[in-house]
Amino acid sequence: MSAPRLLVTRPMPPLVEERLRSMPVEMTIASGKVLPEELAEAMRDFDLLLPTITDKLSADLLRPDARVRLIANFGAGIEHIDLAAASAAGIAVTNTPDALTGATAELAITLMLMAMRRAGEGERQVRAGGWKGWGPTAMLGQTLSGKLLGLVGYGRIAKATAELARAFGMRIACYARTPVSEEGVQYFASLEGLLAEADVVSLHVPGGHATRHLINAERLTVMKPSAVLVNTARGSVVDEAALAEALRERRIYAAGLDVFEQEPKVHPDLLPCENAVLLPHLGSATIETRTAMGMQALDNIEAWLAGQDLPNRVA
Repeated sequence: MSAPRLLVTRPMPPLVEERLRSMPVEMTIASGKVLPEELAEAMRDFDLLLPTITDKLSADLLRPDARVRLIANFGAGIEHIDLAAASAAGIAVTNTPDALTGATAELAITLMLMAMRRAGEGERQVRAGGWKGWGPTAMLGQTLSGKLLGLVGYGRIAKATAELARAFGMRIACYARTPVSEEGVQYFASLEGLLAEADVVSLHVPGGHATRHLINAERLTVMKPSAVLVNTARGSVVDEAALAEALRERRIYAAGLDVFEQEPKVHPDLLPCENAVLLPHLGSATIETRTAMGMQALDNIEAWLAGQDLPNRVA
């Protein structure tokens, strides 16, 4: 009997590829992004698929007659996969929920520091030759110490971000669908209530229809003029045109974004905003984290090959 066929849609970290080569599968690793028509062909030709967030797996691909039986997603977010269609087609779906928690929390803190201390603006000034030297009022920013961090969503990454923020002397508040009664965390029953009080707003909700443009023009007006917005969740959570306008008019102090609604495109109105820190989706981008994500995806594949329960099944 031939070995199951596995398509890996992007090159993986070295240790992940080394482990892949030892697995009892016939493996193909794509050299770059797999095109939609190539994904459709893969669904017919492979038994196993290891995709990333850039691979949109819609209902028209997840058909009952598909050969693929397991989608072992590389990443925690699964909004690029139609889970209902996968379930209806009998295709199991897994993700890697724990591996990227710490690294993404670190990146959220990085964005807070860069936005509050105007680090991106200052770095650009130095590179452009515009720095005129130190001065008592030059490039004044804000400190994190004593500020209220408002977490929108209170899952793994939000909690890890809160833990790091406490080391900077920040106070912690959150808004979540389920009330939070945790010592040292101020819970707000409404998003608007949190936005009105927080000095830094950090987004930690999943993407999808329910959260699209959760932060919109109306809600941006609720925030303090001295407040910072940080997004390490999904680009679709923020109305980028409305945010750019709020930044341009200085209705909020700054924003730090690691994700964008039309990645890799960035809304053109954000680009000229000196008070916007724009990073290229670096949340999980450490060798340790990306390796751990790959290994977790392979754990799911090995469990499937062995006929065992899938450790991180989402559909």
